[in-house]
Amino acid sequence: MFITDDLFMRAALTLAEEAGAAGEVPVGAVVVKAGEIVGRGYNHPISARDPTAHAEVVALRDAAQRLGNYRLGGCELYVTLEPCAMCAGAIMHARIARVVFGAADPKTGACGSVTDLFAEPRLNHHAVVTPGVLAAEAGALLQGFFAARRRNTRARD
Repeated sequence: MFITDDLFMRAALTLAEEAGAAGEVPVGAVVVKAGEIVGRGYNHPISARDPTAHAEVVALRDAAQRLGNYRLGGCELYVTLEPCAMCAGAIMHARIARVVFGAADPKTGACGSVTDLFAEPRLNHHAVVTPGVLAAEAGALLQGFFAARRRNTRARD
């Protein structure tokens, strides 16, 4: 693990907290190029009414706009939760060099938990994947969010 992985994952965790505060599943992501954050995003498919508004996709869009290119070669993506298949596909198309994630996603994770799209030899782009960076913090954020949601649901019933 690189020393800067913690720094950039903490920036993603801050964005995840913003998502949670807005009532969205708390996932955050940043795109980094040459040691600088060039894209930011957090999960907000509910408020955006957009099923593609996952943190990774939002961060990729932000970085592409800032850099003036949809190809993000040489960039790294830091995300608090293991990317799903949709996000993994977007990451591949953007040509992200490295994906760093926090918590594993045993239900939809596409970087090793359910499937590993980056290891699929028939696909033409393979990012290096670094799992588990600040996984406990990322997992705790998600667990706290869903526990609160369950409590609120029970209180309404």
